Amino acid sequence: MAENQQTAALTPRMKQHYEDVVRPAMIAEFGYKNAMEVPTIEKVVINMGVGEATADRKKVDNAAGDLALIAGQRPVITKSRLAIAGFKLRENMAVGCKVTLRKTKMFEFVDRLVTIALPRVRDFRGLNPKSFDGRGNFALGIKEHIVFPEINYDKVDQVWGMDVIVCTTAKSDDEARALLKHFNFPFRQ
Repeated sequence: MAENQQTAALTPRMKQHYEDVVRPAMIAEFGYKNAMEVPTIEKVVINMGVGEATADRKKVDNAAGDLALIAGQRPVITKSRLAIAGFKLRENMAVGCKVTLRKTKMFEFVDRLVTIALPRVRDFRGLNPKSFDGRGNFALGIKEHIVFPEINYDKVDQVWGMDVIVCTTAKSDDEARALLKHFNFPFRQ
C-alpha cells in the first residue's frame, strides 16, 4: 500500500490524469476494445527560431538557455542547411534551438503549458482547433516565451516566440482533438 502511494507521488499529475480520467473517457467516447488502443501523447517538440542570430551568435545561446529553463532539458542548436545571401545567412550558421520532451518531462511541460502559460498569454481566445496535420499531431505558436514561470522577466534581454508541436498516437484528427480536450487544452468554440 505504501509503495503505491510512493509511486503515485512520483508520477506527474497529467500522467495520473491520463490514467484516471482521459483513458476511461476516450474508451467511452470511441468504444475501444483494448486499453492499449487508446491514443496518448507520444512527445512534445519545442522549437525557437532566432532570426537575429545572423548578426550575433550570443542570441542563440541566450535563447537556448531560456529554452533549457522552460523544458528542463538541454536543447539542440539548429543550424542552417543552405546559404541565402538575401538573409545574410551562411551554411551551418546557428539559427535556433529545439528540444524534444518524452515521458515524465513531457507530462510536466504539458501541465505547465495548459495550467500556467496559456492563461498568461495576452488576448488569448483559445487554441485553433484546425491546427492538426491530418495524422493526429497538433502545433501551436506562442509569441512570447516569457509566459512561462521559469523565465525571470527582469533578466530577459529579448522576447522570442516558440513553436510547440504535440505528437500523439491518434490515427485521426478527431481522436487527437478529443484526447487533447480531455487533457484540458483550451480550444476555441
